[in-house]
Amino acid sequence: METCAFRLSEEQLALLPTEADIAFYEEHGWYISKQILPDELLDTAILGSERYYRGERDTPLLVKNAYSDWKPQDKSFIRNNEFVSLQNKQLHELGFYPIIAAIAARLSRTKRIRLFADSLLCKLPTIKDSHNGVVGWHTDKAYWSTCSSDKLLTAWIPFQNCDESLGPLIVIDGSHKWKDTHLMKNFFDPNLNELEEKFRQQGKQITKVPMTLQKGQVSFHHCLTIHGSSPNYSNSLRLAMAVHMQDDGNHYRPFWNQKGEQIHIGYEALCRKLQNGHPDFSDPAVFPILWSEIER
Repeated sequence: METCAFRLSEEQLALLPTEADIAFYEEHGWYISKQILPDELLDTAILGSERYYRGERDTPLLVKNAYSDWKPQDKSFIRNNEFVSLQNKQLHELGFYPIIAAIAARLSRTKRIRLFADSLLCKLPTIKDSHNGVVGWHTDKAYWSTCSSDKLLTAWIPFQNCDESLGPLIVIDGSHKWKDTHLMKNFFDPNLNELEEKFRQQGKQITKVPMTLQKGQVSFHHCLTIHGSSPNYSNSLRLAMAVHMQDDGNHYRPFWNQKGEQIHIGYEALCRKLQNGHPDFSDPAVFPILWSEIER
């Protein structure tokens, strides 16, 4: 698949975050864009997601077990398929749409943005008061511990207007500045209230901000920002794509947990190795450049 051209139109340049927006992101750990994506791009992505769910792959990855890849036989209220932008033409167009990474570059104050991973996320509707489809409070960095940088960030892209009934992404304002959020691996814990109470007992102020977006808007959150989501109580599927991006300074680092066990993440198996045997997080086949102020 072709890489993106590192150019924006005059209209798109006007949609980039201002210095005040960047300061807001640095203080709060999240940012919501203006409407930056055309309807046709998102409608095409919906068609691409349907093709992907039918098992169609334009450029299948050779390694199959290093990332999440929901199958129809899987029983889950959340479908999670990773690295779809490398395997599906329509989702590639969305994931590689230049203004998304250009905004990420501004927010993280870097000259170059690379893909780190992506996820096609479909949340099924459920009945009122059910906990089906809850995503527990977690941080992305907790699952990316072999990344050297703390500046990675994620763009969350709903394919439709997304209000609270659909169970959108929810961030805890300013939590990227809290201590030890790099250890927060609670993605599969649906007890949001219990963890919130622990935060309060630690003296934390909790301000939850749902990413309620209009079609064409994109939210961005810092890799240390605590986030999760509630169930989808609507009558529709909640379809979205998350694009995880790495700043130019990121590279692999060996990491051991508190038990002294060396940690590896699945993405390491997808890329080439450096001469020292470490995974190459700049491998263009897996972690291509999405935006650059250097190569323009």
